[in-house]
Amino acid sequence: MMAPAAPSDSGTKAGAHNLLVNCGGFKPGEQLLILHEDPALGWYDLAAPVAVAEAASELGIAVRLVQVGPPSEPLDPAVLAQIAESDNIVYFARIGDEDRFGEAVPGKISVMSYIRTVAMLASPYGRLEHQAMLSLKQAVNSVLAQASRIDIECPLGTRIGGAAPVDAAGAADVSMRRFPMGVPAPVSAERFSGRVALSGYLTPTGNRSYAPAWLALDKTIYAEIENGRITGFSGEEETVSAVRNHYQNVSGLFGIDPDAVHSWHAGIHPGVTYDRAVAEDPDRWSNTMFTSPGFLHFHTCGAYAPGEICWMLANPAVRVDGVALWSQGRLHPELHAETRSCLEAFPALKPLFGRA
Repeated sequence: MMAPAAPSDSGTKAGAHNLLVNCGGFKPGEQLLILHEDPALGWYDLAAPVAVAEAASELGIAVRLVQVGPPSEPLDPAVLAQIAESDNIVYFARIGDEDRFGEAVPGKISVMSYIRTVAMLASPYGRLEHQAMLSLKQAVNSVLAQASRIDIECPLGTRIGGAAPVDAAGAADVSMRRFPMGVPAPVSAERFSGRVALSGYLTPTGNRSYAPAWLALDKTIYAEIENGRITGFSGEEETVSAVRNHYQNVSGLFGIDPDAVHSWHAGIHPGVTYDRAVAEDPDRWSNTMFTSPGFLHFHTCGAYAPGEICWMLANPAVRVDGVALWSQGRLHPELHAETRSCLEAFPALKPLFGRA
């Protein structure tokens, strides 16, 4: 059932076309399974997947729209069978996020959508040409991969840096297509040392479900890092104790290394917005805003991508061999040759970066 119908304005259709054709590469005559999360859970509305389903039908794609529950709930065997049998899948559901670092299946195209609402689909976040963002991602990967030294700072006192690892160009990247494209490949933290300011909330990485999903931090504290390892936390003792307990609980739940800081990356898509209070659901907030240049996040607790506990740093600065790539929460593609070429090749990027 596809009711209620999503708005049929040109912006919504453009966003749906961007997802289906520019990102998914789906063609007339193919079949498509769209798995959408129950809107009552508060993460996704129904209008966005319905709009994409209607656009797929108009393109001559045979589409099935199936509702699923939260990632903590076992999937219906009938749904699992449909996933196994489908070559083309779009996830408007967190269950897709949990499989993004899995092995790619030859011939199977899966798209994980971070579009939460039909308004996001119709916004610049959904409409900006997917190929432009892919090009920008690859250019940022290249800038980071060629660096001799990368330094990260934030207004709360983060000061961490190190040499770019060999996999900075994308060896640790995901196997699933993401829409919209909003981050470069994760950069290994194995050669990074310093301190990271932790404030606001510790949130999940979207990799596995656990409860409580997030931890509120009463005070800003600092994680001390040595070559990608947490060597300690400093700051107000009550908050430090809560953080240590959270790490103990999550690492114990999955039998993983609590002190590992696996990797990091910052957002590259200025079009993303969030219109709810962060405190309403910090997990939903971080899982949406990680694509914004206003945030850089570390993957921690687990020596694998993406770990299980996320550190969200607001208004980050990243210098590559002394030259800013991000500063005060803004990406600066004009300062590096590789990224500057993207602005020239895709003029639609310029307004988003304030350089029309």
